[in-house]
Amino acid sequence: MRTTRQDLLAEEVPLAIHANGEPLAVMMVSPCDLEDFACGFALTELGIARHDLLSVDVQSLLEGIRLDLATRHPLPRHALDPQRWLPGRSGCGICGHRHLEEVVRRPESVGQGPAIASSALEVALAALGKQQPVNAFTGALHAAAWARPDGTLVLVREDVGRHNALDKLIGAMLLGGIDAASGFALVTSRASYEMVAKAATAGMPLLAAISAPTALAVDLAQGCGLTLVGFLRRDRHVVYSHAGRLTAD
Repeated sequence: MRTTRQDLLAEEVPLAIHANGEPLAVMMVSPCDLEDFACGFALTELGIARHDLLSVDVQSLLEGIRLDLATRHPLPRHALDPQRWLPGRSGCGICGHRHLEEVVRRPESVGQGPAIASSALEVALAALGKQQPVNAFTGALHAAAWARPDGTLVLVREDVGRHNALDKLIGAMLLGGIDAASGFALVTSRASYEMVAKAATAGMPLLAAISAPTALAVDLAQGCGLTLVGFLRRDRHVVYSHAGRLTAD
């Protein structure tokens, strides 16, 4: 039997990022929590710390959204290379890079961070679904969450792009003064190289993903001291690097 019902769809809009008046990138995003995204993107993609980001201006235009960043210091020369930044898809982080050394970034080692019980991962996962309001209606968004060592969720951000969701989470933590070394992150996606790079750049000691990691992601996590967890389920998970940070229940 055929029925007709109204459906709710997730928004996906083009976002143009400018810094000090210079165009940097265009990507597809969910149009929410954009100040958080700006702070996170500035750190993880441009290397701009929170105290060096003077202002964020968000403008809604006919064609999409423009995000203007004002920084305390000039951007690095490579960031302003007009041939580097190309229009990107949802959270496409390496679009526009022309050289291998620009793509494979090696963040500094993360701190020790707290000991985290394995059960805390499952506690965070069980709570996450209830804190994804847009995805609950549309089924189309990724989420990135920050949890205390006991698994209590503190922040959750959603976006059509998994990289964007993590940047939004990192930005919200920066704006909220949350120490990235005080808990762990959980993402509803695979753990790609860039997700690990962003988490490590922010200083997160542990990243848990509900899907698989890539080989390069595991290599990067091993090298920078980050605990990488994949295939997170309510009754099991796989630890790919630095398992010593997780404790038995």
